[in-house]
Amino acid sequence: MSPDLMQRRNMQRSYEQISPFEFKNKLISLAKGKEKKSTRILLDAGRGNPNWIAATPREAFFALGQFAVQESRRVWNERDLAGKPGRKGMAERFDAFVKANPDIPGVKLLKDITKYGVKSQGFRADEWIYELVDGIIGDNYPEPDRMLVRIEKVVHDFLIQELCGNDPGCGPFDIFAVEGATAAMCYIFDTLLENYLLNRGDKVAIMVPVFPPYLEIPHLHRYNFDVVEIKATGVDETGMHTWQYPHSEIEKLSDPSIKALFLVNPSNPPSVAMAPESVRQLIDIVKYCNPDLMIISDDVYSTFVDDYRSLLADLPYNTVGVYSFSKYFGVTGWRLGTIAVHQHNVFDHLLKQLPDDKIQILRQRYESLTQHPDELRFIDRMVADSRQVALNHTAGLSTPQQVQMALFCAFALLDEENQYKTLTKEICHRRMRLLYEGLGLPKPNLPYDADYYTEFDLEEWAKQNYGKEFTDFLQKNYEPVDILFRLAEKSSIVLLNGEGFHGPTWSIRVSLANLDDDAYAQIGHELKRVLEEYTNEWQQSKE
Repeated sequence: MSPDLMQRRNMQRSYEQISPFEFKNKLISLAKGKEKKSTRILLDAGRGNPNWIAATPREAFFALGQFAVQESRRVWNERDLAGKPGRKGMAERFDAFVKANPDIPGVKLLKDITKYGVKSQGFRADEWIYELVDGIIGDNYPEPDRMLVRIEKVVHDFLIQELCGNDPGCGPFDIFAVEGATAAMCYIFDTLLENYLLNRGDKVAIMVPVFPPYLEIPHLHRYNFDVVEIKATGVDETGMHTWQYPHSEIEKLSDPSIKALFLVNPSNPPSVAMAPESVRQLIDIVKYCNPDLMIISDDVYSTFVDDYRSLLADLPYNTVGVYSFSKYFGVTGWRLGTIAVHQHNVFDHLLKQLPDDKIQILRQRYESLTQHPDELRFIDRMVADSRQVALNHTAGLSTPQQVQMALFCAFALLDEENQYKTLTKEICHRRMRLLYEGLGLPKPNLPYDADYYTEFDLEEWAKQNYGKEFTDFLQKNYEPVDILFRLAEKSSIVLLNGEGFHGPTWSIRVSLANLDDDAYAQIGHELKRVLEEYTNEWQQSKE
């Protein structure tokens, strides 16, 4: 091997241990350098930020804002200053606003949402519209701090529809509105630790591949958990990845010393939901072997899978459900997420089983909040912990964010024909097809797929198409990230390494959400060209 090639491999190897999202910055730098020297445009399919937005509920949000400011000025109007909106008679004034402004975008949906609240939820019209108006104005602290009362009920129905297969028997759940799924995970980890439900060094399980920060958090010094990986190593009869969990992997959870299970479902990056047979096995394990298992399920990609059911639906007693609105509605900048906990849950049960010395410590921690700190529920401890307990009175997601969340949820609940959902799913499926057409390969046939990402395994491709000799050549002569450097340097294309998600070592992740359709055909073509380079180099090595 030449010195230059050895130096290149050593440089590439140095990037294999850092987070894929940090490694991406190096690739972007390389790709931008290529972009400046050619007519190519940088194609960054690294992050999963969608390039679509849910426009209609946003229009409703801004229409509501116009009415809300009008209501404020009605109370007190002194140049740039206005008053706090008044509750009495607001429904009647809202009806007048709607009749006077039929052409404002979003007004029709806003009218339908207010009717939905009254007819489907049983809200009093003045109270419902006032909560939306006062919320969007943002002139009061969130009250209750965990979530506004009526908005919580609307979001609850949305989660039942999207995470629980529209089965109301799964609930009821209490919901904490938070700043996206990553904030949710921080709050959950912190409260589990502060309340001795997890202790430093405890054994926890993580289903992999998975979003890298969920791998990194447990190894922080504060937690230092003993991590057991549940690996999606399933293959079909042809040896192709199914991204499912073999029976032997799920069986690891029978160990009662495993206190918690963390997963993203559908997965990231394979973008495939857990198969029903795996769910049934997990249900049996919880029932017969590990009844106190605490499950934290991030269901952000749920809406992209047909007939999806979260573990929140099938194991509601054991599961904390985390949902982010970012992907489905295109709101990564809004930071909208929820934590859902069943009103009868293992977390509250375990709190009552703590030894007396721990109960006394927690009594002192939360005694400023209530005369009966021992009875404080897990979800309410999460709210308090999110503000270091002492600042509990200022906890909660901002009320304008909660209002936008409610409008998204009501929009989806009113869309009885799932027109919006069909559009978003078609985008992902179409781009998956274009990518593999560009590659010149058949699109993977994956049951329960979301197609929000795809994970392409170079080693699997090599074995399937050229056999062991070529696969050995690749592994001997190149680093797994070499393909990413080639794509960045030669084609201004940025993808992520699957190994950073604890997927197959030679896999790469392509986000199918954040670029225009034509880009995926181009990425497929360029990826095919790099694969041909490897085969040509192999053939030349044999001459």
